Amino acid sequence: MKKVLVATVLTATFLSGCSSVPMESRELTKSVQSFNTPSVDNSGIYVYRKDTFVGAALKKDILIDGECIGETAKGVFFYREVPGNRDHVVSTESEFSNNDLTIHTESGELYFVEQYIKMGVFVGGAGIKQVDRKVGEKEVLKLNLAKKGKCSA
Repeated sequence: MKKVLVATVLTATFLSGCSSVPMESRELTKSVQSFNTPSVDNSGIYVYRKDTFVGAALKKDILIDGECIGETAKGVFFYREVPGNRDHVVSTESEFSNNDLTIHTESGELYFVEQYIKMGVFVGGAGIKQVDRKVGEKEVLKLNLAKKGKCSA
């Protein structure tokens, strides 16, 4: 029984290693963390993933309106301006298919979406949820801005 427990702990430790994605400069990160009003007729969407141990080895795609924004890793966020006064779909790669969240944006406003890792059948999946602006700002201030990148699929 002890051997099984040790093997399980070692496997979990190995699989939970950190994953990384290309990052923007510290200066650009700080600028985006100022939460400035988006440009005229636009809204801003922040998508972030907390810096947690759960699923640390996994990278998951993020898309806005079908356009790849990049892959997340723990402790990163993305920011995109989008046309205001309309619906936008934020999607994340999950175990079997994408999970989608539709957000109606108003011009000049900022929106925050948290991506989180959840247990899956074969590999961890990902979910997304919209969060309150105060909560989102607090979390984004703890994270680093990821560069726009390619999605895995």
